[in-house]
Amino acid sequence: MRPSNSSEIISHYFPEIDSSKLKKFNQLIDLYTNWNSRINVISRKDLDNFYIRHVLHSLAIAKYITFKKNSSILDVGTGGGFPGIPLAIYFNNVNFTLIDSIGKKIKVVQEVSKSLDLENVKSFHSRAEDINDKFDFIVSRAVTHFSKFCPWVSANIKNENNHEIKNGIIYLKGGDLKDEINSIAKNYRHNKKNISAFFDEDFFETKSIVYLSKK
Repeated sequence: MRPSNSSEIISHYFPEIDSSKLKKFNQLIDLYTNWNSRINVISRKDLDNFYIRHVLHSLAIAKYITFKKNSSILDVGTGGGFPGIPLAIYFNNVNFTLIDSIGKKIKVVQEVSKSLDLENVKSFHSRAEDINDKFDFIVSRAVTHFSKFCPWVSANIKNENNHEIKNGIIYLKGGDLKDEINSIAKNYRHNKKNISAFFDEDFFETKSIVYLSKK
């Protein structure tokens, strides 16, 4: 039986993961429980299901794509650090920039990153519109409607492609996304993948990864 709120669920789905990374995943629950008691960034219900609803959900992106060494990823609306922090642990040779418009959430991100010695993470209290750098991929988790999100980050996507798929947006979201995808179909190609293809837990039955690339 797989533990539902333990880092062991990570090693179940990612058996190749090394002990140093697994140690960092082990530390996450205590770090977030501690910070959540001071700055509420995760609901109690979600904290009780932390490894499934936050860590494993974030790592669905690692099932979808393997980011190449030294590539750059921008996590927009990261909240308490998702999907950015779990991805930064897993892809420890990839550079991550995490931003959020709420300062107290970024404080949690900064303190968790510091506690885990995540040297590949930078985090800023900022809106996407104020970021001028360019990245290989933009990741995010259910921040807003695609029709709003895509214009925010369109200028931040690098033109030079170094992966098997074009640079673009990789978005985690649940529910029926047909209308949202149609709203940006004129300017973006898309690929939608159900996360239940990667993970067996019921939580993922309605959750998807949507990859968007500019036409």
